[in-house]
Amino acid sequence: MAEISIFQDEAFGVAALLTVINEDHVLPGQIAAAGLFEEQGVSGTTVQIEKDGMTLALVKAAPRGSTGQVVTGNKRNLIPFNTVHLPETFQILADEIQGIRAVGSVTELMQVQAYVAKRVEKARRQLDLTHEFQRIGAIKGKVVDADGQSVLFDIFQRFGMARPKVFSMELDNPDTDVAAKCVEVLDAQEDALGTVTSTGAHAYCGKVYWAKFIAQKNVREAYLGWERASQLMGDRRLPFEFGGITWERYKGKIGNMPFVADDRAHVVPMGVPELFISAFAPADYMETVNTEGMPYYSKLEVMKYDKGVEGEAQSNPLHLCTRPASVRELTI
Repeated sequence: MAEISIFQDEAFGVAALLTVINEDHVLPGQIAAAGLFEEQGVSGTTVQIEKDGMTLALVKAAPRGSTGQVVTGNKRNLIPFNTVHLPETFQILADEIQGIRAVGSVTELMQVQAYVAKRVEKARRQLDLTHEFQRIGAIKGKVVDADGQSVLFDIFQRFGMARPKVFSMELDNPDTDVAAKCVEVLDAQEDALGTVTSTGAHAYCGKVYWAKFIAQKNVREAYLGWERASQLMGDRRLPFEFGGITWERYKGKIGNMPFVADDRAHVVPMGVPELFISAFAPADYMETVNTEGMPYYSKLEVMKYDKGVEGEAQSNPLHLCTRPASVRELTI
């Protein structure tokens, strides 16, 4: 029979739980699954971002007192961004584990480890959903909190950039040359990227926008003739290519709040190095001070009177688009 003292085992230390929570998991969202954001750890909670014209870039961290990165020219500025602290807590009471017994070759310790791992996994899934939400925000140029209203930071505002106008694809007009409209979008995107080239473009579409797009007269013929039409007829939300852009219905939402507005689409350049970045700061634990940040952290602490353990999972991300003007927002 497992007892609360089992949590004194090293298997439940910070290092062991870091391995558990940072293991490979099934990616929960389309942005995460696409690998659009490049991840890197940072050693502090503030990340300096360099603005050079319309380009943003991370500034490499250095020891205190050392020579900093050389910044030349009057148009470059260093602007600090704070990482976002995302903590979650949970409890595992003594009553929950007291009936656990060894079965076959599985020890009590291994069973309790599996029990804790399930609780940590649930916490991680909620953090993953939050990361997906904030990455969509970075694509839009404005990262908001879980309530969908409180602005954590507006990338365009922080860097004094004008937000590009929303581009209408005029999908309600059956005579619209949508392919020509796509060229306009790609040209604008190319101008924003400057000398940097992309390998393509991908559009993440809201529900209503997607329905209007595939039903538009000049798009529908290409859609029905797409080489994977037999598969698409099974699920009419799967991506397909039209006008030099890969179009995909984005399905992420919380309750009744879609991550991408129903009547909007966001076209992002693909294959551009460090266009989208996810920087992770270390947790606020003594064990992790001044270490390189990891995407997820977890820790357990014995409760008062040994009634169980309190657990925490946390992440400290900063999700940014380094060339926000290159992402084009479309409307019907």
